[in-house]
Amino acid sequence: MEPFDRTRHWEKIYRTKNLEEVSWYQRDPATSLGFIDAFAVPLDARIIDVGGGDSFFVDRLLDRGYRRVTVLDISAAAIERARRRLGDRADAVNWIVADAADFRPPEQYDFWHDRAAFHFLTDEGDIENYLASARAGLAPGGVLVIGTFSEQGPEKCSGIRIRQYSEASMARRLEEHFEKIRCITVDHQTPFDTVQNFVFCSFRRP
Repeated sequence: MEPFDRTRHWEKIYRTKNLEEVSWYQRDPATSLGFIDAFAVPLDARIIDVGGGDSFFVDRLLDRGYRRVTVLDISAAAIERARRRLGDRADAVNWIVADAADFRPPEQYDFWHDRAAFHFLTDEGDIENYLASARAGLAPGGVLVIGTFSEQGPEKCSGIRIRQYSEASMARRLEEHFEKIRCITVDHQTPFDTVQNFVFCSFRRP
């Protein structure tokens, strides 16, 4: 069997499906913005959205006046769609096409956000690489927010088996290098009127 090619898979998704034809579509990223508010992230903070694709999180950050925003995604097509949507405002964003499993941060960030990228990593080596990147890429005192399918959520997304997490299992996974702050569970309603249960956990780098 041919090995799974993550990049090819996501390029196909973003080249063949419209914005509202994917389960993760979310016009209002209220949960993610809630963490921005909860931590009073300043407007000059260095923010990275890992697996951001063509989500509206970057739009809302720019609306609020954030000016040091990076969006990383494995799919060049996803990033191109986001750039087209933002028009001239796209020039204010640092765009990176890379696999989160082997990303090497070019700088340190104050706020690392990941909604539904981490749970696609099921190989232990990929998970360890991701966490090493997060450790290297998060400034001391910086905040890491990760949202994944919970143990009550789906076992697959976009035809790919994912790794579910609970508050406890995510905390155990990250506790060696990060201090847990708080976790919440959230129901996401998809464009297909189904519900996906997420767990979002926030951590601080000591």
